[in-house]
Amino acid sequence: MTTFLWGALPYIAFALLIAGLVWRHRYDKFGWTTRSSQVYESKLLNIASPAFHYGILFVLVGHLIGLFVPESWTESLGIRERTYHLFSLYGGTAAGALTVLGILLLIYRRRTNSPVFRATTVNDKLMYVVLLGAIVLGMIAKLTHASGDGYNYRQTIAPWARSLFTLRPRTELMQGVPVLYQVHAVIGMALIALVPYTRLVHMFSAPVQYLFRPYVVYRSRDPRQLGPRPARPGWEKTDA
Repeated sequence: MTTFLWGALPYIAFALLIAGLVWRHRYDKFGWTTRSSQVYESKLLNIASPAFHYGILFVLVGHLIGLFVPESWTESLGIRERTYHLFSLYGGTAAGALTVLGILLLIYRRRTNSPVFRATTVNDKLMYVVLLGAIVLGMIAKLTHASGDGYNYRQTIAPWARSLFTLRPRTELMQGVPVLYQVHAVIGMALIALVPYTRLVHMFSAPVQYLFRPYVVYRSRDPRQLGPRPARPGWEKTDA
């Protein structure tokens, strides 16, 4: 079981992620969307959506730093484990709480607004359950081990996560990890595998090209030319 969970499951999740992205890009381009329901209701959405997106962004950044920035790097900058733990505890909890608040508001909106509820698919419901489970389990795991210096996952989970990219996973590092962290990691891998098959796929559609597109030049019309434009040859109206 240890070999499967920490040596095979990560690659299965990653393979499903890549395969799903390729499949949707080739055969479901028109479905590659958030399926926005703003046209049905926007007041609550304007609160819930920013809360969720800003919260999940901070959560992702925190995970990337915690998993892929070695402990020796932060110590070389003078950041001791106690300081890092407190920053991770309070910052991560705040980001997680903001994300959970956004998700709950989105779920409430979908459940209480009939047109939005009718537009909700089974994939949406599954996405909310897995996403909420991953965030809540992560917060519970962190708060359960909040006393003292907490659980130093940068000596076990983080090296294991980095070893996956060398294709030599160090599964033995995960054997002594607290159960809550293990469950959080498994749900996180399930979420990664689920992303391409839900509306979460839009996270891979950042409009990066907008940074490099030419300027759009706007020119004002000559006031003397305001009013109906003269008909151009070949485009005159007919009486037919």
